[in-house]
Amino acid sequence: MRHQVSGYKLGRTKGARIALRRNLIKQLFLHERIRTTRAKAAAVQGEAERIITIARNSMDKDDVAKVHARRLVAARLGDNRLIKRIFEDIAPRFTSRPGGYTRILKLGPRKGDAAEMVLLELVEE
Repeated sequence: MRHQVSGYKLGRTKGARIALRRNLIKQLFLHERIRTTRAKAAAVQGEAERIITIARNSMDKDDVAKVHARRLVAARLGDNRLIKRIFEDIAPRFTSRPGGYTRILKLGPRKGDAAEMVLLELVEE
């Protein structure tokens, strides 16, 4: 039984699952909108919102806290190129928003295997 077991396995091994989530989050922050399946979007949405919250909360802190927040986000993404974009472009847009930085819009079934497709995007103010 899977009582109180969090997360989605997505039919992958642990390493493949981590790589998939990391790549989906990177693409979300790079393009601000991705088209994917409902299960993958649900698996990624919470972690993407946590990253934005870390960046947003560190904006009014001292330098040590800012560096710590950047290192936390870099550890989750594994990529230093997007860190600047997240902290300087994306997070300041959500300073007055208490949460809910992403939105999932249903697109309908995929033609090949009828998987439910969605659009995961960052909410515009």
